[in-house]
Amino acid sequence: MRAGTRRGAASTALLAIAALVAGCADGGAAGPPSPSASITADAGALQAQFDELATELGVPGAAMLVRTPQGEVTAVFGVTQLHGSTPVSLDDHIRIGSNTKTMTATVILQLVQEGRIALSDKVAKYRPDVPNGNRITIEQLLTMRSGLANYTTTLALNTALDEQPQRAWNPEELVAMGLAEPPAFPPGDDWMYSNTNTVLLGLIAEQLERKPLAEIFQERLFTPLGLRETSYPAADDASLPEPYSHGYMYSTNVATMQTSELPPDQLAQAKAGTLLPSDTTNLNPSWAGAAGAGISTIRDLAHWVEALGGGGVLGPSLQKERLASVQPVPIPLPPLPDPQYGWGIAKIGPLYGHTGELPGYNSFMGYDPVQKVTIVVWTNLAPAADGRPPAATIATALMKSIYGS
Repeated sequence: MRAGTRRGAASTALLAIAALVAGCADGGAAGPPSPSASITADAGALQAQFDELATELGVPGAAMLVRTPQGEVTAVFGVTQLHGSTPVSLDDHIRIGSNTKTMTATVILQLVQEGRIALSDKVAKYRPDVPNGNRITIEQLLTMRSGLANYTTTLALNTALDEQPQRAWNPEELVAMGLAEPPAFPPGDDWMYSNTNTVLLGLIAEQLERKPLAEIFQERLFTPLGLRETSYPAADDASLPEPYSHGYMYSTNVATMQTSELPPDQLAQAKAGTLLPSDTTNLNPSWAGAAGAGISTIRDLAHWVEALGGGGVLGPSLQKERLASVQPVPIPLPPLPDPQYGWGIAKIGPLYGHTGELPGYNSFMGYDPVQKVTIVVWTNLAPAADGRPPAATIATALMKSIYGS
């Protein structure tokens, strides 16, 4: 959910998902393998693929973690700071962008499990100010079928991010921007990736729990799962815990509202090394809120996505329903095959998880509960100069190698 582009703000994560599905398909959408499907995880081949793509994409640094029944393969690439000397490590903290959505959605589903909210509840019950709120359900917020406009595609937000990068945003401000725009369609009639949905869910969770979302995450998710390196920062906190990787982005938010790809002359300069990306490490992430402000490490992300896809955060019945909730969704990038999206969770080929992008950071996490395969990748450049999501592009190649084309 990179605010700097319509692609990134509205659907960076989903386009990354689409690219992954395309990479796992041979002329059509990739489906889950049968339990007897062959899994190959050659450590040398995976690392070579990782290194080659990280170099091709021009990222200063990257990390990967792959787990299969054959064991764990990890690798790091490059440095934490452009032209620096500190090598990337598996302990580095990064901004995880829209992977945060899976956490917000999980809290809502836990509240459903406890009988404190229902998927069929109308949003107006909790937020009378929401347009069509007497028709939009909690489930439609989770599945991106509410029709509510996406606040991160607005010129107002993108301009503010360029001109006031340290501004601390209140989630009510973010929601207000989304609600001020006309709804894209009647509730349930279509699908559109909108960060407004998830920020609303975060506010509803706070309303029900009567405490800040950071405390809710800590009590319900981070502490029970032992995610000691994962956090949800306060709105006025733009720092990253040590150790961390710097993040880098080309151009500006407003200049890239239509496309993440640099113009041909700038692309040539970037490839030649005469145009450098800017350091976005300490940009305040509060504009992403419950939809994307989280911080984590590669091992914590692996643990989280395994719990997410494997049933470590919900009861068996609701977990089964959650995985079954994923449905094909439209992506405006033909001929890429459609990804699938459900209750705050995506299905990417055989993997359940999500992707995330904030200026300077791209990450992918996925888990296959059938074959017990985990793939997590992050990069400290986002997007690449040619517009590709680097971590998702690398994960595509790794997935193809593991499952076969």
